[in-house]
Amino acid sequence: MTTCQPIDHRAAVATETAKFISVLNGADLATPVPTCPDWTLADLVKHTGSVQRWFSTLLHARIQSPPQSREVDLRLPTRTDGYPGWLDESAAVAADAFAATDPDLPMWAWGADQHARFWARRMLFETLVHRADAELALGLRPAIDRTLAVDGIDEFLVNLPFATFFAPKVANLRGTGQTILFRTNDANAAWLVTLRPDGFDITPADAPADTTADATTHIGADTTADATVQASAADLLLLLYGRRQHTSDTVEYKGDQDLLLRWFANSAF
Repeated sequence: MTTCQPIDHRAAVATETAKFISVLNGADLATPVPTCPDWTLADLVKHTGSVQRWFSTLLHARIQSPPQSREVDLRLPTRTDGYPGWLDESAAVAADAFAATDPDLPMWAWGADQHARFWARRMLFETLVHRADAELALGLRPAIDRTLAVDGIDEFLVNLPFATFFAPKVANLRGTGQTILFRTNDANAAWLVTLRPDGFDITPADAPADTTADATTHIGADTTADATVQASAADLLLLLYGRRQHTSDTVEYKGDQDLLLRWFANSAF
């Protein structure tokens, strides 16, 4: 079963933002960020805080349809040395939006979960992954809580089929039943991806077997796939986001190499 414990995504946004700011302490914000080509640490901070403020605007508006604009008052400082403090303020803006919005409130969202809680969960992993980007840029190894990493893997995979409007290559992930199994080696969690002519399905380990479908749609310890990828939850999360290579020594893989190459060439965002 997938060990996805309940997470307070709203509180975790504040925690991850604080970690991000700590990473920036003493850093040169002109440092390039290899995992986000053409960006510096300053660009990374600006993007993360902007996302937090934009999502907060959507929450306050209780949007029920796709927004027509991404315009939001960012209140950016005039000097980049003010960016860490501004990012801290962005998390406070988000906290205010969370406090004013019932997480179970029905709302439009671009992903699978059409509730306000989608935006808190999405904001959390935007913040966490970009914190990891900052650490990687500074030669640090990201430390990611295992439970958060498992939840982040699930959040990424469950929402990926809906991401084609900003990640058009996702539309290339089609097939005739080929399967990829993603499994953690430090948490009892797994997800089976099945490529179909019209897209792909995600089956997490805690999904009950569908009695109307082939029994192999339920993941067990003996489940096999055309390709299998296994790593720690943290490394698997970074891998799915394109921050690790599947050939890294922290990742175990077997099976159809071309299938894996196609997946990783078209899935990261």
